[in-house]
Amino acid sequence: MESSFLTTVFLPLALFIIMLGMGLGLTLADFRRILTEPKGVLLGLIAQLLVLPLIGFALAATLPLPPELAVGVMILVACPGGPTSNLMTYLAKGRVTLSITLTAIGSVITVFTIPLVVNASMGYFMGESAALRLPFLATVIQIAVITLVPVSLGMLLHHYTPRLAAAVEKQVKWLAMFFLGLVIAGLLLKERENVLSFFAQVGWVTLPLIALSMLAGYGLAIATKLDRPSATAITIEVGIQNGTLAIAIASAPNFLNNSTMAIPAAIYSLIMFVIGGLFAWWAQRYWVPASQPPDAAQPSELLER
Repeated sequence: MESSFLTTVFLPLALFIIMLGMGLGLTLADFRRILTEPKGVLLGLIAQLLVLPLIGFALAATLPLPPELAVGVMILVACPGGPTSNLMTYLAKGRVTLSITLTAIGSVITVFTIPLVVNASMGYFMGESAALRLPFLATVIQIAVITLVPVSLGMLLHHYTPRLAAAVEKQVKWLAMFFLGLVIAGLLLKERENVLSFFAQVGWVTLPLIALSMLAGYGLAIATKLDRPSATAITIEVGIQNGTLAIAIASAPNFLNNSTMAIPAAIYSLIMFVIGGLFAWWAQRYWVPASQPPDAAQPSELLER
């Protein structure tokens, strides 16, 4: 498949801006929190790195999906959470520090787990017809470059030039949303002959995927007696994934270069805002106690992220 200006320019740019914006709000304390608050972090990582891929695989293997779309679902569930989950957690009055920590640590771990999950998925769903495989070491390096490098740059700016970082952070979300919108529109336009069929096929996967993953995160948090703000954070973090990274892995020329595999992430990226927003509204109105958690109101800059 020929590479397009969309996937070679706009998609990497959108991902760079999103990850840079995430880095602007991170500190080393977010990574150290696994030592000071291990229970919530470990449970969140288990839900995101183990439970979520199992749910995605069960749906992709059970529902009648073409092999390429099934692999696209698995690419999506292999990705970490993104900055959107941090914002949704803030709006839902959840524990924002936990959400940010899970996003940060998950982004590091999935650099190594994504190629494993994707290769296994391609072998299972596509078999011998899967001409492309992701070489592990090269893929790890590429994902690290497009995710950890901009995050690290953002963290350096946050540390050495906090005022500049705060000013830049207020703008990056709009640029990221703009480029992500272009990427999704371009992918749907490129697959316009099949887009209605894709919506019919993938929509019935992405909706239960979000619902079941959020329910699993909530159930795990409640079963282990985490407080409600922490349970809110884990619920959203497991349900809201970094769709832009999934689109990049599926459609970028230096990865799988397959726009069909990117369709589940594109449709998911549209649906997740609706489902995540509804959950945030419900949690804020009916679930979280009147006494707001101490850290829920601190990162007001999340509203500008």
